[in-house]
Amino acid sequence: MLIEDICVCVTCVCSGVCIISPAGAVVASVEDAKRDVLIALSQIIDPDFGTDIVSCGFIKDLEISETLEEVSFRVELTTPACPVKDMFEEKANEVVAALPWVKKVNVTMSAQPAQPVYAGDLPEGLKKISNIIAVSSCKGGVGKSTVAVNLAYTLAGMGARVGIFDADVFGPSLPNMVSPVNRLLVVNPESKSILPTEYLGVKLVSFGFAGQGRAIMRGPMVSGVINQLLTTTDWGELDYLVIDMPPGTGDIHLTLCQVAPLTAAVIVTTPQKLAFIDVAKGVRMFSKLKVPCVAVVENMCYFDADEKRYYPFGKGSGTQVVQQFGIPNLFDLPIRTTLSSSGDTGIPEVVSDPQGDVAKIFQNLGVCVVQQCAKIRQQVSTAVSYDRSIRAIRVKVPDSDEEFFLHPATVRRNDRSAQSVDEWTGEQKVQYGDVPEDIEPEEIRPMGNYAVSITWPDGFSQIAPYDQLDMLERLVDVPLPATAAVASS
Repeated sequence: MLIEDICVCVTCVCSGVCIISPAGAVVASVEDAKRDVLIALSQIIDPDFGTDIVSCGFIKDLEISETLEEVSFRVELTTPACPVKDMFEEKANEVVAALPWVKKVNVTMSAQPAQPVYAGDLPEGLKKISNIIAVSSCKGGVGKSTVAVNLAYTLAGMGARVGIFDADVFGPSLPNMVSPVNRLLVVNPESKSILPTEYLGVKLVSFGFAGQGRAIMRGPMVSGVINQLLTTTDWGELDYLVIDMPPGTGDIHLTLCQVAPLTAAVIVTTPQKLAFIDVAKGVRMFSKLKVPCVAVVENMCYFDADEKRYYPFGKGSGTQVVQQFGIPNLFDLPIRTTLSSSGDTGIPEVVSDPQGDVAKIFQNLGVCVVQQCAKIRQQVSTAVSYDRSIRAIRVKVPDSDEEFFLHPATVRRNDRSAQSVDEWTGEQKVQYGDVPEDIEPEEIRPMGNYAVSITWPDGFSQIAPYDQLDMLERLVDVPLPATAAVASS
């Protein structure tokens, strides 16, 4: 420690050696030191959230030694697959070590426990899954399963805990695309849950592993089988469950979207116009179900030969999807014999050639999925909250820059569930005077990407869709304290 870095403390009752912080203030206690560390760490901005890592709540277990020389803390990220985790660790070490009184820094990197951003009752098997990603094309033969499997193994390679659910009962592809030692699903005799098989650390469930091959059955039976396979499987803790959706937009897709709280969807297409027509149906389906589509993968786009790039099926299908539906990311996959043959060898392309061009494209897709899922979870978890200082419900709907405030009593009085409104006559069961003017919500929790669950003091749990809250803001003129108006401006 340099002479200029110490001074005699004249503000304390007793004299002693104190440390000068970067701002020139005296660091006389552990609390002062913690404050300095947090100020230093707040220089690190999360590129996805646009907020510093302290405000994001990433800093945990901050400890300062009694000698005020050693600093230890943990950086808890939203996912172990965070693409900037190494940068976070490096910068955290750098900014804290730059404090003049710090001699040693101990940084530990971790990730939040796997849990869905969903307040409703989930099947037991889905309660420890953070993100569920649907890979869909709504058309067969475009390489959807290839994308799903390679995306899953890319995410696993980034450090995430991953599972794959093959939702195609009529033509399951997963058994041909991976090579697990155990090729049959097993039922736990005690819990009656299905135990997934595994290949290279990724958990796998497919009707093809049920010993039945391909199914010949009617629609309602298929939906029941899909539901059972997905919800009764003991997936354990997963950061990402990738669902390889079957072709089409029928009952099976609606069942999956209703049973599983999908975080996001990845759309797979090919350059042909016919593929675009079917894909457009799928994008509209996900839009109606409030499932954001975060990326488009255009498969079989081009091949390189004679130092030229050729587009045998034309261009524009993927770009058209992106432009027409506002999907933010487009990834082009080449025509490669290794990519198509990997579906027959049982070894995904990103595993057999992790440094190849195709693996790099999937790496970019994996980074995109991780970042978009983190954004969605952040938006959903903070979309609706209660500000006690102004006694108002703050609403900022995902994918919208608008923020507005609602009076709690107005929200409670406008519940449209069967408990508040007679389903047959439309008569209001809960009258205006039944709801106190000073009512306050006890808890607000997200219900996936479309609504929140609000618990009131009388024990009533209200499901409030974002669309309904937005309509209230437009139709109801609610007087709020002046501070609310200021906060919303």
